This record gives sequence, C-alpha cells and structure tokens, in this order.
Amino acid sequence: MRSLRSAPDWRLFKQLELLFVGGTRSPLRVDKTNAAPPPNLTSPSERPIHPRTRDYALETQARELLRALGAGKLAREVRVEWNSRMRSAAGRADYREKLISLNPALLNLDSVNGHSGSEVGRTLRHELAHLLAQWRVGRRRIAPHGMKWRQACRDLGIGDEARCHSLPFATKSFSPRFVYVCPNCKEKFPRVRKIRRAIACLACCRKHNGGDFDPRFRLRLTTKL
Repeated sequence: MRSLRSAPDWRLFKQLELLFVGGTRSPLRVDKTNAAPPPNLTSPSERPIHPRTRDYALETQARELLRALGAGKLAREVRVEWNSRMRSAAGRADYREKLISLNPALLNLDSVNGHSGSEVGRTLRHELAHLLAQWRVGRRRIAPHGMKWRQACRDLGIGDEARCHSLPFATKSFSPRFVYVCPNCKEKFPRVRKIRRAIACLACCRKHNGGDFDPRFRLRLTTKL
C-alpha cells in the first residue's frame, strides 16, 4: 500500500492509506506511534480482518515479554499485525521493520480446537524469538533457526518449539526451478524461487561455527531447471 502523496499537501495525509474492500474505498489510518489503542477496538475474532490489521493487544503482550528480558528498545519499536494475504505460513518476522505478521487462520484453529489463544500465543512467541535473537547480536548475521533463536525461544517459554509449524493450512506444491549446493558438504538444496540473500548450509554452520552464519558455507547456485 502506498501513501497518498499526490494530494495538494501530502504532509497532512502521509499516514493515511486506502484499502480496497469489496470494490469500495475505505480509509484506514495507520498508527505509526506507540499511542494507546482506541477504546472501542475489538479483538480480531470479533471484527473483519482487512489485508493488514494492527493488533494492539498482542503488541502489548509482545512488549511486556521483551521488557521482561531486558529488550526495552526493541519493545518500543515492535509492531504486530494480522495479514490475510498469508496462506501456508503461520507467522513472519521482519527485523528491519520490527514487524510480526500473523495468519488470521490461527484464530479459526483456536476456535475449532477449543484452546483460546494457544496457537496465536505460541506463534507470536516463535516470531518474537526471531526479532529478539537478531536484536541481541546486532548487525551480525545468524541462522534463522540456529542456536541464538533457540535460546530466545527458551527465554520466551517455548523451549521445545519446532522450526516449522505442523498446522493444517492449505498449501500448494510447486516444482523446484533452482538447485543450490553447499561448497563444503556438497548437499543440494532445490528451491522454487531464486535465493535473494546470503544463506548458508545450516548443518555445516552448526558443525563448524556454533550454528551462526559462516560465509564459507554459503549456498551456491549450480543448476537452473
């Protein structure tokens, strides 16, 4: 979504974005501050989930968890939203934006299973662990589900967390078009999409560098199918 910078005085509207719902335009004001939520704000299960809906209650929960672990600066910046465009992923963490995105299907799972908030809360902590692990090491690159992330999971009370969820989300299968190989162990990694950032072989990083990213084991493109 883009800001309305074509208006006569765009500075007055730079935080106003438009959502196109059901063929009509509905304005949504995106709060980029840490102000308290509006008093009439309901939970996501009680209102429609727009393409991107900020959740202040979960945001407050995330901030309390971070403050308890001494990550006050990160707590002030973190945001949590529901993203209805997510399909197979339960959640996603973007460290640059300090943003956690959650799949609204989690709400349906909790409703069906009768465990109110259990899947939502666990997914929130899973993604929060990614932000916390990266914040602790600063600019240094780390493995997405390496030792630093594992430690963050333990600190957040989900020490037995798996790197991937096993939730019954709808998935699509695509044939791999790219094959990457580790220069050390020669393990092959088929991928549907081309890798756009530096990714190393996790097994070699764990064996030779304590689970942290090591450029010696960066995956190399060998075949384009």
